[in-house]
Amino acid sequence: MTDDIRIVTRDEDVRACHAVMVHLRPHVGPDAFVERVRAQAAQGYRLAALYDGGVPVAVAGYRMLDNLAWGRAMYVDDLVADASARSRGHGGRLFDWLVAHARAEGAAELHLDSGVQRFDAHRFYLAKRMAITSHHFAMKL
Repeated sequence: MTDDIRIVTRDEDVRACHAVMVHLRPHVGPDAFVERVRAQAAQGYRLAALYDGGVPVAVAGYRMLDNLAWGRAMYVDDLVADASARSRGHGGRLFDWLVAHARAEGAAELHLDSGVQRFDAHRFYLAKRMAITSHHFAMKL
């Protein structure tokens, strides 16, 4: 296997991940992406990338948190594989890495939200033994 997973910290590596993240967050351009990752990193956000042949093919943004509802948990903000590399197991390997990393960080749970229209993602999460446990509500301000 030629892939490896690592937490991305350098601006040029973050920018390289934009080519994958744009499939999930098309409204965020490359410069804004780097800026947002930097701002979120100050709040505990981390960006992990799975590389195949030195190129990011799947990326995940996550944070560790503690709250009353879940205790210690990993919250996955973003998880996406490059559209041209889907169905090759990259997303599954990155998801499994997130689970192992969450456990290593003392998390009892892993949580994420998924848009109601993302049926393929829902099938993926259910196949990974995730449960649909709540509805997410939002309001534009």
